[in-house]
Amino acid sequence: METSLIDILERVRELFFKYGVRSVSIDDICRDLGISKNKLYKYVSSKNQLVEKLLELERQNFEVIFDQHNFEGVNAIDILLTVSLEVGDRFRDVSPSMTFDLKKYYPDIYYKHVDERIEFIYQKIQINIQKGISQGMYRDDLSIELIARLYIRRLIDLHNPEFFPADKFCFQTLFEVMFDNFIRGIANPIGIEYYEKQKRKVNLKKFN
Repeated sequence: METSLIDILERVRELFFKYGVRSVSIDDICRDLGISKNKLYKYVSSKNQLVEKLLELERQNFEVIFDQHNFEGVNAIDILLTVSLEVGDRFRDVSPSMTFDLKKYYPDIYYKHVDERIEFIYQKIQINIQKGISQGMYRDDLSIELIARLYIRRLIDLHNPEFFPADKFCFQTLFEVMFDNFIRGIANPIGIEYYEKQKRKVNLKKFN
């Protein structure tokens, strides 16, 4: 994705977060960014495509975490800690209300985005669970497919404003609590001891 388009999308994301996806028009975007429609239309042909590109960037920002870190030979718990820190830092402004707008007004685009993101995470979490079992960090009685699916279900629930109203819960807090419970549910005593030590070492925010 071109750098100039990424810059536009980042600023559009701020507008969507502040005013809501539906409320922000192409005219609003051009006025706020100080660009003409012709310039914007060099990258996208409609607001629908703009939303599609924005969600594509969100997936790219998540997947790049795995490109930036060499996880070969790394402890499975350390991998999850690293990813959780990156997710918390990069997606602290994820808004349940913005997700609600996307689901309501751009359902086809939103659910395609969710399906692609889920498939990526599903594959990665299965690899991690298998690695953790082989390293003696996770319980050896786990069903890898079942645990991976439960992890995905939890991630989806984090974005449900009916369960987690935006005015009461922020994404980072929800993710951290979910992550902590997930690790404690799959790790064996050796893994939990290692997790507690590493959590303090990397300065992970204290969980509730």
